[in-house]
Amino acid sequence: MEPSTDVLSTKLKQRAVIEFLTAENVNPIDIHRRLKAVYGNTTVDRSTVSRWVSKCKLTDPGKMNILDKHRDGRPVTVTDEKHRIQVDELIKNDRRITQNRIADIVGMSQERVGFIIQQLGYRKICARWVPKMLTQENKKIRVECSQKLLNRYHQGEQFLLKIVTGDETWMHYYDSEEKRQSMEYRHVTSPQPKKFKVQPSAGKIMLTVFWDGNQAYLTDYLEKGTNVNSARYIESLKKLTITPDLTHQMQPVPLSNS
Repeated sequence: MEPSTDVLSTKLKQRAVIEFLTAENVNPIDIHRRLKAVYGNTTVDRSTVSRWVSKCKLTDPGKMNILDKHRDGRPVTVTDEKHRIQVDELIKNDRRITQNRIADIVGMSQERVGFIIQQLGYRKICARWVPKMLTQENKKIRVECSQKLLNRYHQGEQFLLKIVTGDETWMHYYDSEEKRQSMEYRHVTSPQPKKFKVQPSAGKIMLTVFWDGNQAYLTDYLEKGTNVNSARYIESLKKLTITPDLTHQMQPVPLSNS
C-alpha cells in the first residue's frame, strides 16, 4: 500500500529542515530534538536524521535532492488471470511441485504464488498410509465376499452374531482410578479432597481376546519373553478351535483385525 500524500509531504519537509540545519553545523541529536518539538509523533527517528545528515555533508548546501528515487516495485498484474492459469496448469501437471519451483517458472515471488494457490482452492496434504496396495483381483474378491455377507444379512440370517473376531491389548498390573471416580459429596465449606497420583507400574502383559456377539470364547495371555508373531498367533487360533463353547456352533466365521 502506497503512503499517503500528507505523510510524504511531512517527510520531505523534515528532510529540507535537516539539510538546512546541517548547513548551520547543528549536530544530529539537536536536529532531531528540534524536529520533535515541531512535528511530534510524525518525526522521523534519530537514526534517519543521522543518515540524512551524512548525505547532506556529501553535497553542497542547497544542492541536495530530497525526493525519493523512482522504483518500479511489483507489477500490479502479477495475480491476473493469465498467471492463475499458468499456476493451475503447473499444479495439475505435477501435484508435488513446490512454490519455489512455480515462482521460478512463472517469474513472480513465492508469496504471490501462495496467494494464487489459495485463490485456486488448492491445499497440500500428505498421503494416507495403508497396510498394503490391493490388486484388482484382491479388490474383486473383497467385493464378492462383502456382497455375499450382505445378501445373507438381507435374508434375515443372524450370522453377524456368530462372527468371531480377535484383538490384542496391554494389561497393566494395577487399576488406575479416574478423576471422576474420586468425586465425593461435600459441603461448600468442606476442604477439597486430595488424590495422589499413582505412578504406573512398569509391569504389563499382552492379552489376546476372541469373542462374538454373545460372549468371549478365549482370553489368552502372552508368556513373558515371547512376541506376537505368526507362530504365536497360530497357537492362539488352535486354542480357539478347541474351545468347548465354540465347537458346538454351526459354521463359525473367524475374523481378525490383526
